[in-house]
Amino acid sequence: MDAVGAIWLKHMTKFLRSREELGGLLIQPILWVAIFGTGMRSLGQTGDTDYLTFMLPGILALTALGGAVGGGMVLLEERLSGTMDDYLVAPIPRLSILLGNAASSATKALIQAGVILVVGRLFGAAPVVSIVALVAFIGALVLFTIGFAGIALAVAARTRSIMGYHGLIALFNLPLLFASNALYPLDRLPDWVRALAIANPTTYLIEALRASVYPAPVVIAPLVAWGVLIGFAVLGGALALASFQRSVQRRS
Repeated sequence: MDAVGAIWLKHMTKFLRSREELGGLLIQPILWVAIFGTGMRSLGQTGDTDYLTFMLPGILALTALGGAVGGGMVLLEERLSGTMDDYLVAPIPRLSILLGNAASSATKALIQAGVILVVGRLFGAAPVVSIVALVAFIGALVLFTIGFAGIALAVAARTRSIMGYHGLIALFNLPLLFASNALYPLDRLPDWVRALAIANPTTYLIEALRASVYPAPVVIAPLVAWGVLIGFAVLGGALALASFQRSVQRRS
């Protein structure tokens, strides 16, 4: 666990010292809420729920996706720069390399999510304020970020170029958001889109957030949503470890 903490600290220190990355992380959610969210709010309500309140969990999901993609990018840069070789010769478990990366990705996603909560509140989207809601908020985002970070890390462990990484990740990023219930109620989607949304783990993050943090109607039972998020985190972690081990074996 010391190795996990050291890698997490290294990544977070680099992140906090980078004005460009820090500024982008803070400005992006503000733009989503202030421009896109308030613009879409003018279309009206979703049932009894204000549209900004309805879609804010979707913006949080997009934030988690972005954090996971950034974590994969860090791993790829360390591979290409030779930093990964230093990790591999150190007396630490290889799993700790992935865990440290995933932990920093989840931390960045939580920082962005906190900004979204504050900005959303300023524009009238009030979250539920309680210890249970806070734990659910953190837990759901962390599980989803770990799951998608696993996919991003698996791609980063095998990709040979930054452009190739972004090309492959683009197949997952925005399509996962739009093929979900982020912007539209699940029960109003066409059958074929609803089938995609049901198979999309992003939908279950959004449903978990709506059930616990934002007062919006849900279609999927909370226990089902949490079960899928836990399974997604485990699957993503296993995929990342298997891909990383194959990559290391190929280098040796």
